[in-house]
Amino acid sequence: MTALGDRIKSLLLQKGMTQKQLAQEVGCTEAAVSHYVKGDRVPRSSVMTKIAIALGSTSDYLTEGIPQDTKSELGYAKKLIARNAEHMSSAEKMEIINILMGDGRE
Repeated sequence: MTALGDRIKSLLLQKGMTQKQLAQEVGCTEAAVSHYVKGDRVPRSSVMTKIAIALGSTSDYLTEGIPQDTKSELGYAKKLIARNAEHMSSAEKMEIINILMGDGRE
């Protein structure tokens, strides 16, 4: 089993859902879901999105193990930095770099 398969299986158990129910909700065959869980196949991105929604998760979690809240916080931080970078002083930019490098200064 792959990490993707393990995560799908774990979420199925948490939700009390069978592979057959997931297949019906996603619109694919039960055999396809079985292959995803075993790690024999990787779903197309459109199917991956449907699986994530059906399991109350995200594609990022299924494929990379990144919890939804972590990814959204990171994405939000990236957008804030990118949006404001041209208005930041060199000192402010260095402060962000130091924080990201983990030197302990804030």
